[in-house]
Amino acid sequence: MTPPRGGARLGLLLASSPRAHATPRIYSLSHHGSSAHARPPSSRLVASGRARLFKGPRVPAIMLFSRRPLAAALRLAPLSPPLLPFFASASSSSSPCSPAAASTSGPRGCSAVRMDSSVVEQASTGAIWSTPSAEPRSISIGKEIFCNRSLNMRNITAVGFDMDYTLAQYKPETFEALAYHGTIEKLVKDLNYPEELLTWEFDWKYMVRGLVLDKKRGNILKMDRHKYVKVAYHGFRELTKEEKVAAYGSTLIRDSFDEPDYALIDTLFSLGEAYLFAQLVDFMDNNPGKVPAGTDYPLMYRDVRSAVDLCHRDGTLKKMVAKDPGRYINEDLAIVPMLEMIRKSGRSTFLVTNSLWDYTDVVMNYLCGPYTSDVGSGLNHKWLNYFDVVITGSSKPGFFHDDNRAGLFEVEPDSGKLLNADIQASNQHSKSVHKVYQGGNVGHLHRLLSIASSSQILYVGDHIYGDILRSKKVLGWRTMLVIPELEHEVKLLSESKSTRKELRHLRMERDSIEDKIHRLEWSLKFDDLTEDQREKLFSEHDNLLKKLEHVRRLHQETQRQHHQKFHKVWGQLMKTGFQNSRFAHQVERFACLYSSQVTNFALYSPNKYYRPSEDYMPHEFDVLGL
Repeated sequence: MTPPRGGARLGLLLASSPRAHATPRIYSLSHHGSSAHARPPSSRLVASGRARLFKGPRVPAIMLFSRRPLAAALRLAPLSPPLLPFFASASSSSSPCSPAAASTSGPRGCSAVRMDSSVVEQASTGAIWSTPSAEPRSISIGKEIFCNRSLNMRNITAVGFDMDYTLAQYKPETFEALAYHGTIEKLVKDLNYPEELLTWEFDWKYMVRGLVLDKKRGNILKMDRHKYVKVAYHGFRELTKEEKVAAYGSTLIRDSFDEPDYALIDTLFSLGEAYLFAQLVDFMDNNPGKVPAGTDYPLMYRDVRSAVDLCHRDGTLKKMVAKDPGRYINEDLAIVPMLEMIRKSGRSTFLVTNSLWDYTDVVMNYLCGPYTSDVGSGLNHKWLNYFDVVITGSSKPGFFHDDNRAGLFEVEPDSGKLLNADIQASNQHSKSVHKVYQGGNVGHLHRLLSIASSSQILYVGDHIYGDILRSKKVLGWRTMLVIPELEHEVKLLSESKSTRKELRHLRMERDSIEDKIHRLEWSLKFDDLTEDQREKLFSEHDNLLKKLEHVRRLHQETQRQHHQKFHKVWGQLMKTGFQNSRFAHQVERFACLYSSQVTNFALYSPNKYYRPSEDYMPHEFDVLGL
């Protein structure tokens, strides 16, 4: 008898996952083995309350915090054998690719450029705008905050933060690899995939945000802002122009490229699963008999998603990060000075996260230390002094709907127990600050903060859909998107100014030659010419065609080299050819501000008026000589 498909066996369990946009179950925080995450083992948003300076000594804004390894604060389960080799070698491994992986999955593009923690300039000194300085500070281009819509910070009364990839910047070479290997283990053990998958390696630089997975065809796409497919791969094989046109350019009705047939890779947490999906596409094409019976591309993607959800829900990732946060999270000593500066300016600060309290406490203790490595001492929760409200287990993006009837519970920080929450706004002044909650919705948050208008909130996150789009479109919050890849991208842009001028010149030259060719073809077809005149025009026409081909090839090669400076496979994050990419279009639509790191916010005055650059229409570039 054929055993049931793993996906079917797990259907009931995964139906309650926040990733499936279902109402999450409430778990007791004192039971560390139970947790529900709409993302990896962390949190997503942050909630703040009334502006109030905490009692007790303040930490100097310029202070450098010491870091020591954090002892295991949670009850940690032993590692399963398939993951032991990875944990033993991840920190010393220098190459994300291996011959074994290449043999099973095809070309990797391992030299692709993506943000590396060793390349990105860290805000490691803790120096911020309010730090006394004899000379005015200049802000490097990679740390600037860029503005899409005017935002006067004097109108903002509360600033909220997401945790994962916002306050907590994970190291992709360790954290994403951890999630990747954990997902493969679930595929093998729970979903009957072959054990040879356990030998696969992960190239954490290969995938980028803004891609779209075509579940039906096993393709990975990069589109421009008009949803035209410009780069497409089947697994790791690039599709030809003819294949792209046949699949995406020959229909009478344009595809929307949305669920359920497509999956959007808009968060850094999704890069590992996208890479694994590409590997599995190649593997199934080359070894159709080795995958579970009845598997096709859509079912294979569902299996990957099921495995990812299980990896998050059983605490595999959370336990490893809690055991050694410094291995998986970048240290940023400007976080505490930034939070202090915001609170001193009279504004509330808040944190809203999809992670439950136990994991949130571990990560925030690491980020806001100092802390002790004494196993018996536990965590001291001092980081709560920097926030007015903290909401865990928020189940974003559903949290942003006021009609979401999820109950709000108060969390007792030391024990993790859940208590009924009473959040009457009228007596909030008499209540103790530094409250920790679980669940609820945005209406609860507004009452906790005593917010009169949703436009008084600035929310900082990293996820277009889960953090920025819903909070902006549904609520009217002001938004700031964190794009860690941006710091490296703008530096490369700055270095490629001459190349961009050359590309513009080549485009103009192509246009000029094409216009001459069209004029000759018109004359040859409609003008009354002598035989000698026709001979001469034909000869000139042939020469122009050769010249056009030469310029076309030079233009294409220059453009290819330009894009490969940013990424060998997918090119520039914010561009697809000469058009803004789909990802850039979303950033422009939904993010009031965007920057490479959350602590770049601390490099500006808390009362700054952010103003956008002037918009230009195509006709203005020629008229104004831009």
